[in-house]
Amino acid sequence: LIPYLVAQGYKVIAASRTEPSFQDPNIVPVRLPDLSAPVDWQPFLRQCDAVVHLAGIAHQFAPDDLYDRVNHRATAALAEAAFRCGTRHLVFVSSIAAQSGSSSDHELTEDEPPRPNNAYGRSKLAAEKAVRAAGVPFTILRPVVIYGEGAKGNFATVFKISRLPIPLPLGTLTARRSVLSILNFNSAVGTALSNSSARGETFIISDPAPVTVADLIKRHRASLGRSSWLLPIPERWLELSLKAVGQRAVWERLGRPLVAYPSKFLAIGWKPSE
Repeated sequence: LIPYLVAQGYKVIAASRTEPSFQDPNIVPVRLPDLSAPVDWQPFLRQCDAVVHLAGIAHQFAPDDLYDRVNHRATAALAEAAFRCGTRHLVFVSSIAAQSGSSSDHELTEDEPPRPNNAYGRSKLAAEKAVRAAGVPFTILRPVVIYGEGAKGNFATVFKISRLPIPLPLGTLTARRSVLSILNFNSAVGTALSNSSARGETFIISDPAPVTVADLIKRHRASLGRSSWLLPIPERWLELSLKAVGQRAVWERLGRPLVAYPSKFLAIGWKPSE
């Protein structure tokens, strides 16, 4: 995201617990403290007009209280400090997990009541409420699972195994899943920052066309110059096998549908590139 924003003409203060190293004079790296403890946000906020808040715990086991402290309370403190400092715009990157569990039998929209089903989703939803209550101009983005270089979670595993020169028993997976490329995520943040119609709103962010896991593997293997090599193992066999070895959550993310179109965001002028 940082190189993308610089290419769009922004000067970026890149704040992270691991201080990033950039040679571009338009990128100023600063080190953040541990967000599980109280943070004095004002020294950071005095230097900027807008904030994109990405930091949080994800893709790991952690106690519910730690999720709440890092994802919810640190965000609430940031939003309140942004209001006091007169920050012009806070873009909070939430998650589709604030709205739904890892699968859904119907298309998700921003209008339906949120129903998170784990500590991560609950902490993100609580953070959204805190952002709305703080008084700072805001935009909330709910991205679906992100894929591409550096991606994490189950799709990182999918891409890792798709690089193996072996057949995979995933050829019959038919569940459609909304996904989001890193490129489109970056442009969504850019739209949120630059489009006044995004202010005060919450948006689902996804690539316009849902895919299946088999589609993603075919696409990735094609980019490596390989055939798809997917075996048509009955879907039910794969489901039972994963559940038998205690991987029900993996099945929910790979074999069950979750479609969330970005219709509302497209309506304000977002133009995804793929």
